[in-house]
Amino acid sequence: MTKFIRRLQKIGSSILVSLPSEWVESNKLEKSDEVEIETGANSISITLTGSSKVPKEVVIQYPVSKEENISADITGAYLLGYDIIKIKGKSAISVGDRERIRGLMRRLVGMEIVDEDATNVNVQFLLDATTLSPDKILKRMSSIALGLFRDTINSLTSDDKTVLQTIPSRDDEIDRQYFLLVRLIRSAMVDKKLATAFNLGNIDILDYRIAANLMETAGDTIVELANSIPELGSSKTDAKKLHLLAVEIENIHDKAITSFIENNRLLAIEAIKSFRNYQKKISDIRSSLEPKKQVSIQFLDLVYTLEKLARCWADIADLVKPVYT
Repeated sequence: MTKFIRRLQKIGSSILVSLPSEWVESNKLEKSDEVEIETGANSISITLTGSSKVPKEVVIQYPVSKEENISADITGAYLLGYDIIKIKGKSAISVGDRERIRGLMRRLVGMEIVDEDATNVNVQFLLDATTLSPDKILKRMSSIALGLFRDTINSLTSDDKTVLQTIPSRDDEIDRQYFLLVRLIRSAMVDKKLATAFNLGNIDILDYRIAANLMETAGDTIVELANSIPELGSSKTDAKKLHLLAVEIENIHDKAITSFIENNRLLAIEAIKSFRNYQKKISDIRSSLEPKKQVSIQFLDLVYTLEKLARCWADIADLVKPVYT
């Protein structure tokens, strides 16, 4: 942030102050363009309006260095909030890299290819960030994760395990929403107007970033669970025990997500207590089974994975701020 000193001038009945020419030029402002002014008790801020705001643009030189790859570079620019990403090639962009770019457009919400030729590809974020909502994105991630979890644990008591094969691809949607949420949060960190539109303070922005990461981890853990269930074998007794243990996680999930989005501290405390009770139940199962050596390693691995998933939800509830009077 650059500071400027300006002297107030009076012309007629109006008090005027000039804008720094460097700022005007860098934002490509011209006569009759509008800016937005916000005043505080001892401060004033000037920001670009939606019509005047210059899209953030970055150029990626192609081919990228051996240490980098085109997918990572584009994803990184997307997460940093760039609106226009230009891939400029000194030579023709390979078929493989072109397909990777197209694949990324399906993964990065709001990004579309707007122009391309043999040596260049331009992609642009076409959504209005102010119309999006971090809490709605988090709710969507939660809903998808809950659907994945229910289908996964229901397979424990079903002879048909084919639904488990769909879990990894369905988790991709959680990743898409995760990338979008991270982009919005990072943009809000540097754009006060956007943060205000989202009604997020600095601590809220940090908490949403942590919650998004925990949600993404939960999705990956459900995929891990789905991949491990076929290894359990044909023991219906073990499968039934796991199912009874797993269904309790849904209660922790519901309380944790609702408490975070609604900033409900009492509900968050309930979620944390439920998790602690769940941990105790898992501890009792371990202590009763391990000495007898009547349980498979696969069973214990699945118990550990369930505890890991429950901890993700409890950690989200931990983010809910205490209410001080």
